[in-house]
Amino acid sequence: MAQYGKTEYWEERYTRDPEPFDWYQRWAGLKDTLLDYVQQTNQIMMLGAGNSRLSEEMYEEGFKNITNIDISNVVTKAMSEKYQDKPGMTYAQMDGRALEFPDANFKVVLDKATLDSILCGEGSTHNAQKLLQEISRVLMPDGVYIAISHGQPSYRLTYLQKPEFGWNVKIFTVQKPMMGMTASLSTDDKDNVHFIYVCEKGEAAATGNQ
Repeated sequence: MAQYGKTEYWEERYTRDPEPFDWYQRWAGLKDTLLDYVQQTNQIMMLGAGNSRLSEEMYEEGFKNITNIDISNVVTKAMSEKYQDKPGMTYAQMDGRALEFPDANFKVVLDKATLDSILCGEGSTHNAQKLLQEISRVLMPDGVYIAISHGQPSYRLTYLQKPEFGWNVKIFTVQKPMMGMTASLSTDDKDNVHFIYVCEKGEAAATGNQ
């Protein structure tokens, strides 16, 4: 079992294999759902960005304010250099459980497989709670956290529907791409869908996202 919850695993992996890599889905598979919740002018944080092409694909479609963070120093350095000609697209090495941002800093936090990775590791329940508390803290009062996951609602809603967050959680599904296009974290992935958990913070939920 790969140590997805460990920093060392990711440092070694990105050193060994610097090629672009996407877990689960590309922008094309997500945009129909995400465009209802993410606008081009939004301040977006991409959590656990790795060397995914998702930020680049969104940038090309007009999302010009994307802060990418990852626990791996190797990958954030490489990606900073790769995208240095794209103003508004930044990369920083950071632990999602201890974000170095002020409160209410982002309208959108996007997470493709980061919560899943943490739930694969030691101390998963505690670490997932720390991650979600930090996400909640840096989200604006009307912000939205979007998690793309292989985890069934029966497993993920336990974490996402904690009263302390006050999130209104909507669940969408998206067909898995053809094998070879993207990768999965789970070896026992029998479903043919990925789940998109859209977690709207209090004010957005109250106004019906108008």
